Amino acid sequence: MNILPIIDNRKNLFKKADFELVYYSHLVAKKFGGKVKAVVIGAHSEAGILGKYGADEVIGIDYNGTFDTSVFSTIIKKISDDYIAKLIVLPHTSSGKPLIGSVAIKLNAASVSGVLNIPEMENNSFIFKKGTYSSKAYSNIKTLSEKVVVSLMTNSFSPVEVGSPVPVSAISMEFVSPKVKVVAVEKAEGKIPLTESDIIVSGGRGLRGPENWGVLIDLAEALGASTACSRPVSDVNWRPHTEHVGQTGIVVRPNLYIALGISGAIQHLAGVNNSKTIVVINKDPEAPFFKAADYGIIGDLFEVVPKLTEAIKRFKGGN
Repeated sequence: MNILPIIDNRKNLFKKADFELVYYSHLVAKKFGGKVKAVVIGAHSEAGILGKYGADEVIGIDYNGTFDTSVFSTIIKKISDDYIAKLIVLPHTSSGKPLIGSVAIKLNAASVSGVLNIPEMENNSFIFKKGTYSSKAYSNIKTLSEKVVVSLMTNSFSPVEVGSPVPVSAISMEFVSPKVKVVAVEKAEGKIPLTESDIIVSGGRGLRGPENWGVLIDLAEALGASTACSRPVSDVNWRPHTEHVGQTGIVVRPNLYIALGISGAIQHLAGVNNSKTIVVINKDPEAPFFKAADYGIIGDLFEVVPKLTEAIKRFKGGN
């Protein structure tokens, strides 16, 4: 079978999430047989690098317009039909999530969003695992159609180099007219997206005000981490809304999540509880976050965090 990981590279910058998508497809192909044909929409002159992460072939589509589900889903359908793909793999991101339904409809395919595993097979049908009830439980979803479209949760698989660069086949095609006109796009520049961050340091109301955020930033810089915050913090404009993590903000899955002065309301936990390791620093021993933490420090963050930051700097300096 052919597996098509779909990569949006209109900014000509391959990201860790792109390599993860290809590597995941490689693992599925390795288990069930088949070829990984990575589809790169946008700049693809350097796309051969995807072969390092398991792509058997790279298909490049020249497109530098704005993101539009009708345009992207039409491109994906044509490539899927031409290459007789059984599995389409999208990222579970702001672009992948709106695409999955549109692509599934065009292909008359099953769809499973936010998958977490290499699927099992039963009677020629895939069985995927995904989080449910804000990831407090897991569901096993069995697909019943010949073609399947899935979106992969970020940071579910660490990409590993398993091959070498491969040739890129450039394909030209006519694009449908977008159904939506994008007037302007405002993005936070110069930061690793929180969904792709390996380490996140996050702050809550326990920091008492925006003027105290330096203690958090110092720790983040020492760790090479991204910064985030709870909803109450972004609601009062202490920090930008692009840093708000939680059920109503950005859902993250870093290797390490450090919470400073965050009580751990259920809405916040729903957005971070799939982090591989959670560290909580809070002076309230009854803070709910401690129940979800792998490690906890009960103490004043303004005393604990500077000492932690200095210890990390000393450790890095000696190594």
